[in-house]
Amino acid sequence: MNIIFTRPLIEAEDLLKKFFSSGHKIIHVPTLKISSNDMMPIDTNDFSGLIFTSANAVRFLKLKNLDKKIKCYCVGSITEKSLRQKGFNNTFAASGTVNALKNLILNSEKVSKKEKRKLAYLCGDVTSYELDKELRSEGIDVVKFENYKSSQIFEINKENLALIKNYPPDIALIYSMRSAESFNEISKKYSLTELMTQCKVMCISKKIKEFLNSKNWKKVDVFIPGEEFKKIEN
Repeated sequence: MNIIFTRPLIEAEDLLKKFFSSGHKIIHVPTLKISSNDMMPIDTNDFSGLIFTSANAVRFLKLKNLDKKIKCYCVGSITEKSLRQKGFNNTFAASGTVNALKNLILNSEKVSKKEKRKLAYLCGDVTSYELDKELRSEGIDVVKFENYKSSQIFEINKENLALIKNYPPDIALIYSMRSAESFNEISKKYSLTELMTQCKVMCISKKIKEFLNSKNWKKVDVFIPGEEFKKIEN
């Protein structure tokens, strides 16, 4: 199958290897540009744990008094793997949603509620869920750090444009609402709407599915991050 992949390639090396080894063809159409916010390093002595809702937050992580044993809460297995590769060994992964991550943190932290604990929440400049506020409302002390930023991409290079026209995609993978917005705008800008809406779009939430349906994308399905390969193969 021909698969449009919208995520930054650096975030999904293992996944792409699986696609290629199974004979799938990938057309990379990046929809977001991710960059560091150049913030000052976080002192791990000030916190009892770190929260990550994206592998990007791990990618741009800056710490001082580095403690590889500090407790790390991850939104899913991909983010956890990124931390493990950096040498962190006290990691806990939720099932891929921020709500599941919230419950994971609450269940863990309330066991130790007699201790004075503070968590650092690392994320991007745009979030769809105010995790820090939700946790504070539950009595968890959280400090939010926006250690990376993202900007939408509305362009596509000539090579990928030609690939899409010559080899119409069977599947497109979308990983965020902003990515879906960019993808929709790219399709309109380059007169690809009629062609692209014939492919199956796989996204990570019902909210994104509803947005795409409202823009006349007919074949939209939801997948759990980390299980896209399994869903495509089945």
